[in-house]
Amino acid sequence: MHTCLREIAVTCLFSLSALSAGAQSVPASPDKAWHSPAEAGLNKEFSSLPDTDYKLDPAKPYTLAELVDLAEQHNPETRLAWQQAKARAAALGIARGALYPTLAAVAVSSTDRVQVLLNSAFFRQTYGSVSPELHVEYLIFDFGGRGGAIDVAKANLLAANLTFNNTHLKIIFQVTSAYYRLLNAIGQMDAAEANLKNAQAVEEDAQDRLDHGLATKPDVLEAAASTAQAQYDLQAAVGAEEIAHGDLATVMGLPPQTVYHVQDVNELKMPGEMTESVDAAINHAFEQRPDLKAQLAQLRASNAAIKQARSRYYPTLSFNGDGGLTREYGQQGQLPPGYVGSEIWDANLSLKWTLFDGGRREHEIAQAKAEKAATLAEINALRDQISNEVWTAYSNVKTAQRQQQAAVALLTSADQSYSAARESYGYGVRNLLDVVAAQKALAQARSEDVFARSQLLLQVANLAFRTGDLLAIPPAKTGP
Repeated sequence: MHTCLREIAVTCLFSLSALSAGAQSVPASPDKAWHSPAEAGLNKEFSSLPDTDYKLDPAKPYTLAELVDLAEQHNPETRLAWQQAKARAAALGIARGALYPTLAAVAVSSTDRVQVLLNSAFFRQTYGSVSPELHVEYLIFDFGGRGGAIDVAKANLLAANLTFNNTHLKIIFQVTSAYYRLLNAIGQMDAAEANLKNAQAVEEDAQDRLDHGLATKPDVLEAAASTAQAQYDLQAAVGAEEIAHGDLATVMGLPPQTVYHVQDVNELKMPGEMTESVDAAINHAFEQRPDLKAQLAQLRASNAAIKQARSRYYPTLSFNGDGGLTREYGQQGQLPPGYVGSEIWDANLSLKWTLFDGGRREHEIAQAKAEKAATLAEINALRDQISNEVWTAYSNVKTAQRQQQAAVALLTSADQSYSAARESYGYGVRNLLDVVAAQKALAQARSEDVFARSQLLLQVANLAFRTGDLLAIPPAKTGP
């Protein structure tokens, strides 16, 4: 007997030790990183998650509208906002369900055995019953409590739908911004390649003149240094293009190493002069911005919450009842058992009025009013923020337009200056330093021209984002 007890105790100790070894625990010390088998389990779970990757045609140059369409389909943020809106819709259905009665099927079965004292002896009695019933509950009137809850749910659903729209607005702008930054990076790389070719041509001219005794060794070295600088600038531009390429792929929900091509910046038409005033742009933002509309929907929810809180000061009238059949069994002592069946029902009408609750209802109303005041303050703050954002974006567009016009003139002038300097150098009336300086000025002008064009497109898109126009007039969907 003692041996058996010892074996049982040892088995329990081993079981407890195994549980302790596999249990979750805090890091052993503050100076070392924590690792456990649970961490490896999370890695396995991550690798088993469904992959939302999709493919792009590497030979097709994608337009901005096509990229926006793909991003709206595959960016996880749109799915998140969509599911949140669906949850709000379900909450509205739950609130509306309170307007209807609830009907439940109930089956009650019981059995009892007792000893009944009769005269000087106890007699055993056995009872049993089975009762299938229908139970009904219905809140007939509550002075607007359920109506307030429904109004809150409606306003929350409206806010969720507007937040869903705001998510699309943000994604459209993210794709647009990344697209124009990629176009700028590609243009900068093309400009760097053209600059490298010019530098190599100048170096060849210097070497040829040196071979014919018309130039000096320092001239060739100066030209070679200019070529090396152009090569360095080209590699920096290539790296920037790769980063911009990965940024755009990430916004579309793709791995950054995805191979794809986009429309060339030279194929895009530059925006014309703005005809809309800044005041009109601000008013359009107030009318179109989904984040401002979502705040207004939250204000509706606050008003409904106050209505719902006030309804608790009034009584509620409710009904509940049961109806069904019962089948009962009974036996006393050694006598023959008896069986009986019948209909059963009960109905109750209840009027409930809370007279005192320690100030809870008063504080609920105060809380709802404070939340409404906070929402109003958020709306006012957001309105000021929108006005400033539109004003800044409007000013940036005007600045970008002037810079783009100046960049065109600068590029024309620099190109003419470089051609003249190189031609004069060939005749021996200009030195190599003049040619190198003109070549660098042309390279800078090319870079600024590309930047000015992409910046103008980006600033126009930013103004459309701040006013909500990107969502009001979505790009044509031509993708899959």
